[in-house]
Amino acid sequence: MHVIALSEATTQMLDLVGGKAAGLGELIRRGERVPEGFCVTTEAHRLGVIPTAEVVAAYERLGAGPVAVRSSATAEDLPDASFAGQQDTVLNVTGTAELIAAIETCWDSLHSDRATAYRDARQIDHQAVRMAVVVQRMITPTVAGVLFTANPLTGRRDEMAVDAAAGLGTTVVDGAATVDHYVDGVPRDDTGCLTSAHLAELRATGERLQAHFGSPQDVEWAIDADDVLWLLQSRPITSLFPLPPQTGEPLPRVYLEFGHVQGMVQPVTPMGMSTLRTQIAAMLAALGVRVDIVDIGGRLYGDLSDLARDRSSRKRLVKLLAVDFGPRAQAVMQHVLADPRFAPTGGRARRGGAQGAASLRTAGRAVVGILRALARPEAARIRMFEAVEQMRVRSAAPADLRTAADRLRFVQAQDSDDSADAIMWPIVAGMLAAALPTALLKGVAGPDEIHTVLGGMPHNVTIKMDLALWRLAQGAGDHRQLLLDTPPAELAARHLRGTLPDIGMTTFLDVYGHRGVAEVDLGVPRWAEDPTPVFAALANYLRVTDPRQGPDQRFQRAAAAAEASLAALVARARRRRPVRGRIAGFLLRRARSLAGLREAGKFAGLYPLRETRRQLLLIGADLHGSGLLDQPDDIMFLTLDEVHAAVHQGVDLRGTVTARRAVHRRELRRRTVPVALLSDGTDVETVLPARPAGDGTLAGVGASAGRVTGPARVVHDPGTAHIEPGDVLVAATTDPGWTPLFLTAAALVTETGAIMAHGPTVAREYGIPAVICVPDATRTISTGQLVTVDGGAGTITVH
Repeated sequence: MHVIALSEATTQMLDLVGGKAAGLGELIRRGERVPEGFCVTTEAHRLGVIPTAEVVAAYERLGAGPVAVRSSATAEDLPDASFAGQQDTVLNVTGTAELIAAIETCWDSLHSDRATAYRDARQIDHQAVRMAVVVQRMITPTVAGVLFTANPLTGRRDEMAVDAAAGLGTTVVDGAATVDHYVDGVPRDDTGCLTSAHLAELRATGERLQAHFGSPQDVEWAIDADDVLWLLQSRPITSLFPLPPQTGEPLPRVYLEFGHVQGMVQPVTPMGMSTLRTQIAAMLAALGVRVDIVDIGGRLYGDLSDLARDRSSRKRLVKLLAVDFGPRAQAVMQHVLADPRFAPTGGRARRGGAQGAASLRTAGRAVVGILRALARPEAARIRMFEAVEQMRVRSAAPADLRTAADRLRFVQAQDSDDSADAIMWPIVAGMLAAALPTALLKGVAGPDEIHTVLGGMPHNVTIKMDLALWRLAQGAGDHRQLLLDTPPAELAARHLRGTLPDIGMTTFLDVYGHRGVAEVDLGVPRWAEDPTPVFAALANYLRVTDPRQGPDQRFQRAAAAAEASLAALVARARRRRPVRGRIAGFLLRRARSLAGLREAGKFAGLYPLRETRRQLLLIGADLHGSGLLDQPDDIMFLTLDEVHAAVHQGVDLRGTVTARRAVHRRELRRRTVPVALLSDGTDVETVLPARPAGDGTLAGVGASAGRVTGPARVVHDPGTAHIEPGDVLVAATTDPGWTPLFLTAAALVTETGAIMAHGPTVAREYGIPAVICVPDATRTISTGQLVTVDGGAGTITVH
């Protein structure tokens, strides 16, 4: 079948007619007004020969007048790939010769540079894509444009937006001319190219199409000289972030993104989500805070609506966000608190007797634990690391687990450890000791000077890990060239097979193999399972040839600078503000004793996580052997309840896994994640007042002092990153699994974060400048561009 009428195209024929033709055929069957036409199918493209006789016959049935010839690839107009403007359209085509040439143009555009790059970015197989071509009677519009049934800029689902221009709609789609922009609820005068009647008809059409297709639509339309509205295309809006779960409440709710606190912007696997939601809620409850953790687009969001509307909580909410969430989260929450829809309701929220008593007990333990750590920091450290070791030992599964049911009972019985206080309160004490001096020393010392004091911090398990890997690199000896010339994935495979020379990797992984990038996600492999990122980092270390740039010496210099700065700062502060100076000096000294412990809590929590993952993969192997899963790690795309149904009732969940894997792959391609969402889909940050335009300087927040100029290296995947000494590392966010890259980088730039978060903390340890919370840094800055990072001023200058 080489040519079919457009009205015969269906979504079931996607592989034959492509996305655009399938969508248009659906519109026709729904009774929408679509220019009539036909489709030259992918079968003709596969053969590489235009079926001229069939095309001419179909063209003559249209009246042989002017037509529009448009691409309709099999990967086009899909829920996660619009291909808008990536392949060619030819308008006002007249005559058979022009028509045949236009079809060839569309075919050729399948492999244009822009279409190829678009497929590469979405990991779409070039060989699997085929091109169909849509030919339609040409509409000569007086006005044309695009209708979005949800606002694509803010994400708001109850707000339609229209772009329109006189004449052909290509000026709107191509961005070639100034267009009229209409948004629901935004007043406009009547000087635009659309009347209120036009807008009402477009809104009604949009509501109809969205209801039919079940998702917000991007609709191309045209109005002809007879004032008739024609639909030229309707496809899903692919850029929208998923909507929060709907509660049916009249007032909106606000959700704050929690994942970046752990250095994660990628989606969490369903199994990882089920465990993380419980763990984070329990951790917050231990601090006396109740927050529902919600899955939105595979990301962890905290529902802060009740805290925002509580008279007591809202007063300190923005300040509380400073420690872990940072200034971008603070800015959006300030905006939310000023919104009348989030005004405090009633009086102070009442707490039930049991909950109130529990909160008092938590507060009591916190005060005792924090004061105890501040009074005797060395003893607190000893207790903490003893508790960490106990957690490692206790996390091991008993040897008598034999069946999937046994293993599942073990996994489901995992609960919180009674040593939590020994780990939690010294960490909190260190964070407080590091955070409070900024306010105490206002007017005496700036943030960059305090950041210097907090550099080269001892007792950090992540720093110890990075330095251990550095020592491994230094001992590579005769194997240096092997490690530099062999791809990391191949080195990892050889190590796992036992065919790699002994370079000390086994010893390293015995201690740190339970770690990894996005390590809090149960569904993500640990380094012991796949050490590819470790070998990639090792190669980066081997490129450091100047001993002074070695991380051990950089760490020592940062520590020496911190101690010298601390002494000078305390002396100056005590002269100018004796009482505050003494308090700040005490706190900063305690910060140097305790703040490095921040990573230890997470490090300890990864031990039971590793064992839980190991047991789940063994259950997955059993289910795979029973034909209930296609592969063992499919279990990470189920919940524990679903695993229970598979183990005990033999429920086949392969279809569920396939659907979730597809969603997960789609979300993995998403580069930006909203800091905060409202329940109507609004990305709160998009409605904040715009920052003043700069002059090539990007503004963020200084998190580690210093000034460095070097080539930018934009990194999305640390497992394959090639970092040359002196590169400026630019990333959306970082977690401890990224920190081996810091040993090579000259500076760090991230889009999210807080001053006390993982990335900036480790940057200060090595004395490299860091600027965080730079919106769209990974898209604004390109690899190879020369940039200057000023960690004191919080700016990046692109040269």
